[in-house]
Amino acid sequence: MKLHFHHPLPPRKEVRRPLNRSIYIPVFLKFWLSHSASFIWMIFSIYVSLPWLNDLSNVVSYPIALFIIAGISYIPGYLNAFLVISLIFDKQPPFKNENPSDTVSILIAARNEGEVISRTLSYISKQDYKGKLKVFVIDNASSDDTYKVAELAGTAFNLDVTVLRETRPGKFNALNSALESVTTQYVITLDADTILHRSAVRFLVARIKSAPLDICAVAGSILVRNSRGNLLARMQEWDYFLGIASIKRLQGLYQGTLVAQGAFSIYDTERIRQHGGWPDAIGEDIVLTWNLLKNGWKVYFEPLAVAFTDVPDTLPHFAKQRSRWARGMIEALKQTKPWQQPEAYLKYLTGINLIMPYLDIVYTLCWLPGLILSFFGYYWIVGLTTLLVLPLTLISYGFLYQYQKHVFKRLGLRIRKNKLGFFVFVCFYQMLMSPISTWGYIQEVFKLRRVWK
Repeated sequence: MKLHFHHPLPPRKEVRRPLNRSIYIPVFLKFWLSHSASFIWMIFSIYVSLPWLNDLSNVVSYPIALFIIAGISYIPGYLNAFLVISLIFDKQPPFKNENPSDTVSILIAARNEGEVISRTLSYISKQDYKGKLKVFVIDNASSDDTYKVAELAGTAFNLDVTVLRETRPGKFNALNSALESVTTQYVITLDADTILHRSAVRFLVARIKSAPLDICAVAGSILVRNSRGNLLARMQEWDYFLGIASIKRLQGLYQGTLVAQGAFSIYDTERIRQHGGWPDAIGEDIVLTWNLLKNGWKVYFEPLAVAFTDVPDTLPHFAKQRSRWARGMIEALKQTKPWQQPEAYLKYLTGINLIMPYLDIVYTLCWLPGLILSFFGYYWIVGLTTLLVLPLTLISYGFLYQYQKHVFKRLGLRIRKNKLGFFVFVCFYQMLMSPISTWGYIQEVFKLRRVWK
């Protein structure tokens, strides 16, 4: 297999003028207003925490105390405040045409997905999209009957399905082998265990065609399909519905969605080819997106383009997936430094990832032991200011819930009541995520074996 490399063309600029200038707030002003409010909140947090800081400094010294409290309170509080204010300003621009009819290719990399690939293809066949869909299923060194099931399903559902075989393991190999056969302007990547809402393709294509000409990719909205499973799955339902969605809306507002996730996103085919296809990385979608951003392109997020995926319902599987995500972030940082990004928004958004290992490590090695100590009456680490992060988190989730409620109503969906899952998500999710992410960082530092699934 050989990919064609082209010299990247400079992005074309398009100026979007507001219809009502009296209420229009430029992106740069939203950015700095959000930062100003966040800074004020952090100053307040520092003032409230001075007794806590002094008490802890008597135990571990002042510099170490400041290092710990900044990682578990000041910086998380600042970031949460920035998220809340930004979400208040966010407003998704309207579509120019909600019913595009371009022919679009869909790439599905599948490794031992014989049990689910037929279901995935059946949902593609039910799309309300007016254009033609050309589906490529890439059997990536499967040991089951993925290849045969995909062929039979394509015929049964009257889909234009081409089944390819890629013997070299690795999702990037599978996607790149299919990219050679793509002849359409736009290409969608879809995970083999991910099913689409009937309007998902239509809204995803409508967004990229409605966007300025320097937008080369749009990330769809991924939600949880198996949320009626155990508590772990029910907890993840809220992470996808509120947590991940809020981050993507924040990044989309500042024209820098940092991951056009492979699970469901659309790309300009020629832009992907210009940048050499999907890279050899465990987080191939993260690295690719950052490379596109570095070269002057932009990435959007479309909340109406909804797909549903099966999340891990066992702790080992969950840990494997999330440590892989953390490792992919480190890979992206190593290949594309935040200061290499062309715009201030992107420098900031990618720069946040530079401090994520610090926050996760401090949480894991300091906050969790501090929580245990608090049960024995030692409040050195878990203090009052730590609790100031929680109201901001709940406020941001409140904004997201109302927005997602509107999205669901438009799509004819209903938000399932999952109070226990929400409680566990708010109170205990970070206790799982930070240690797992820390393990992912260690995997990348010591170059441990990559695991796709």
